[in-house]
Amino acid sequence: MLVTFGGIVGTHITPVPALATLPLSMSILGLALSSIPAAAMMRRIGRKRGFIGSALVATCAALLAATSIANESFVGLCVSGFLLGSNMAFVHQYRFAATEYVAEIDAGKAVSTVMLGTLVAAWLGPELGDQLRLLGGWAEFSGSFVGLSVLCLLAAIVLLALGPPSQRATVEQAPPRPLRVIAAQPRFIVALLAGLSSYVVMSFIMTATPISMHVVDGMSVAETKRVISTHLLAMYLPSLASGWLIRVLGIRLMMYLGVALMGVCVLISSVVGHHFVHYLTGLALLGVGWNFLFVAGTTLLTTAYRPAERFSAQGLNDFTVFGSQAIASLAAGPAITLLGWEQLNLLAIPVLLGMLLAVWRLGHHTTHPDKNVATGVATTSGATSNNP
Repeated sequence: MLVTFGGIVGTHITPVPALATLPLSMSILGLALSSIPAAAMMRRIGRKRGFIGSALVATCAALLAATSIANESFVGLCVSGFLLGSNMAFVHQYRFAATEYVAEIDAGKAVSTVMLGTLVAAWLGPELGDQLRLLGGWAEFSGSFVGLSVLCLLAAIVLLALGPPSQRATVEQAPPRPLRVIAAQPRFIVALLAGLSSYVVMSFIMTATPISMHVVDGMSVAETKRVISTHLLAMYLPSLASGWLIRVLGIRLMMYLGVALMGVCVLISSVVGHHFVHYLTGLALLGVGWNFLFVAGTTLLTTAYRPAERFSAQGLNDFTVFGSQAIASLAAGPAITLLGWEQLNLLAIPVLLGMLLAVWRLGHHTTHPDKNVATGVATTSGATSNNP
């Protein structure tokens, strides 16, 4: 909902047009800055309490957003965006928590299964936001965020049913290594870069899309909503098969495919054109490419740490990935204003080329790279057995 309508609302109430995407960017900044504290908190109080508490904070943040829109408070909207992003730091831990409830060989499947939940959000968020945007005669889009607050409260209720993880995920088979040792592993580095590049490119282009479509090109809210909804569906629908594809094709090939699809999106947006069909096709390819690269990176990451190290490794990964995403999102508003749609997309090319190089080098840092990381599985000792 914030992705679809945040930039549009920001355009209406911001005192500086270049800052229209700041509320969305603040959510990503909140996500980045809360990643390490979220992991540390769940280590201390457990997954269940952490997830429920963050959902309740998000409930209040969504109500703050509704009030800020009604009062045309741009600062209040930015604060609510930051708090919603802080909740997302916990939400992004869902994918790691899921791997603690299954056998190691099913880690990729667990990640992709959890991400399937966003298929509902991809339809429900923009649709509910559109249906409620004029609710009660309030300022446009205030009702959208009241609806969001209800959804966050329902999430807290659902999470009451969360049980304890499997014994495998909590038994410490070996003492934790220093974080710098974990982070120095080639597979940890490539996994982190996969998450970083997938989110940076996706967020940079996606954040600018509603402004480029609705504000610059004059397309309707309905057309903008359709493109964003299609993009979100493309991000998560492949999760039906991405876990299986990782086991069949291997992590490295999945990463190559993800980078290639995102590259085609850049080509369409920067060279072919920016009519509605180009936005729709490009953002759909961007979503699928993001899914392949991100799921493969997350699966690879779970092979690079031991049970005792999971919270610190996950926190570092998410802080780096979403901190970079925050920078990309913050840059999207000024970039679309100063450079235009075509040049904005071209800025993604160096990031994608760097990711290709990292995946290629991973094959030279492991004796049998596809055999060892195809399923994203490693034993406690195997997590580092293939490092040079």
